[in-house]
Amino acid sequence: MKYVDEYRDESAVRRVLDDIRLSIKGSWTIMEICGGQTHNLVRFGIDEMLPKEIELVHGPGCPVCVTPLELIDKAIALAARPDVIFTSYGDMLRVPGSREDLFAVKARGGQVRIVYSPLDAVKLAKENPNKTVVFFAIGFETTAPANAMAVVQARQLGLKNFAVLVSHVTVPPAITAILSSPASRVRGFLAAGHVCTVMGYWEYEPLAEQFGVPIVVTGFEPLDLAEGIRQCLLQLEAGKHQVVNAYARSVRREGNRAAQDIIRRVFEPCDRAWRGIGLIPMSGYRLRDEFGDMDAEGRFPEVQAIAVQENPVCISGLVLQGLKKPHECPAFGKECTPQHPLGATMVSSEGACAAYFKYRALG
Repeated sequence: MKYVDEYRDESAVRRVLDDIRLSIKGSWTIMEICGGQTHNLVRFGIDEMLPKEIELVHGPGCPVCVTPLELIDKAIALAARPDVIFTSYGDMLRVPGSREDLFAVKARGGQVRIVYSPLDAVKLAKENPNKTVVFFAIGFETTAPANAMAVVQARQLGLKNFAVLVSHVTVPPAITAILSSPASRVRGFLAAGHVCTVMGYWEYEPLAEQFGVPIVVTGFEPLDLAEGIRQCLLQLEAGKHQVVNAYARSVRREGNRAAQDIIRRVFEPCDRAWRGIGLIPMSGYRLRDEFGDMDAEGRFPEVQAIAVQENPVCISGLVLQGLKKPHECPAFGKECTPQHPLGATMVSSEGACAAYFKYRALG
């Protein structure tokens, strides 16, 4: 298949990896910031095919994984209400809250619906005027335009029974937080191609300059990932720190201006807590005051008081910061499995722990 098979060409990938072996002189730690990239790096074994001098660590690029535990509990509380139809993408239903997940609420008769687009939730609100339809709006900048459009459409239709539980996060502040940590070992980044398709990569240029790290925008197929690592390595070996676009077939520096406009129309930046990491200033989106009546937390203020503690055994926060690998967790593959996860990094198909469990031998 064009644009898939050619980027999974084993001989082409091996040529790039051979070039990496010939080029490397130092030892470097590179972080991919996207859960989809993590999954394919492990699935195709690219991280194991690299020279030992290159270590790949896995960043907080899985939206399911970084959604705070208290937001999951708020979602569960809303879903349990008889006057609410709670809508979400399917991968959120299995994410464990402090005591149960959304599937458990659904099994007890709660009106929990899986949707494939936020516009499906708007349609449900139109069809069910006697219920409040809440959409769980999670994700990075990639999903924000569609979620913003759903809010605009609900307003245009005059729907009073549509609300969103917002947990949007953004990439540049996360990179800043990682690089500002004294414990960070990251010397270069692979930036997420789909986020940059929406937002462009101009926001990364000041970060590369401030912290002296190369940032390479790349895609998700094996050849994309190998080439992204190669371009990052070449900069590291040369002492350079620029933003390079290795995903030009999809990404432009300015990004998608129309998508950015709808995001800015509906959302504004805010401080946001990241699961396993904590509060990162100005790292998320919230609804602007103009759309505040659609904020589910404002509409149901009783959920605002929900606060919970993470499972102390789970080290997902350290995994998401690139400080630990999944198999270094004492619960990995034992108390914590995809069937019985302790943390979100084992639940999501893009979670690092789930990828290691599926594609790597335990231990």
